[in-house]
Amino acid sequence: MRTLKFCIAVTVCLMLIVVAGPAQDKSANKYVGVSTCAPCHKAEKTGNQFGVWQKSKHADSYKALTTPKADEIAKAKGLKKPAAESPECLQCHVTTTDAAVMEKTFDMKMGNQCETCHGPGSAYKSMSIMKDKAKSAAAGLIVYKDDAAIEAKCKTCHNDKSPTFKSFVFKDMWPKIKHAVPKG
Repeated sequence: MRTLKFCIAVTVCLMLIVVAGPAQDKSANKYVGVSTCAPCHKAEKTGNQFGVWQKSKHADSYKALTTPKADEIAKAKGLKKPAAESPECLQCHVTTTDAAVMEKTFDMKMGNQCETCHGPGSAYKSMSIMKDKAKSAAAGLIVYKDDAAIEAKCKTCHNDKSPTFKSFVFKDMWPKIKHAVPKG
């Protein structure tokens, strides 16, 4: 009888593992790039997050580093490489520079993409996962609980460490990039 109970318990555990799948290791997620996100996030009825991004300075943040003015600033700061090659500049002007965490669809020259704020999307990019907020978050999608959390994320780049920093007033800047999914 003990053996039967043990076998049943093991079978139930194995069934749960198969149904639920292994726990998601979010550290294994890779960046897929805005080209992967865009097809599902460019319709008006879903909020046109891609369109909002495309019109923002985030979309051109890498391009800003390719200008003579950017190189002049980098040189004045004592950087040895052009701005578009300097880690000190790239850390805020692109989503990632680490090739080990990029899928083939990711192009760092697209600037600050969706995954800069929402985390690497390889595990949550599919429609079946994205339609379920809890599944998306469990797979690594970063969803901010409130404006204070969003502001803190913004200030990881928009701060006085930048050589061109003027000021950052979240309540004035957030409406320019806000991209909520409409209810319903």
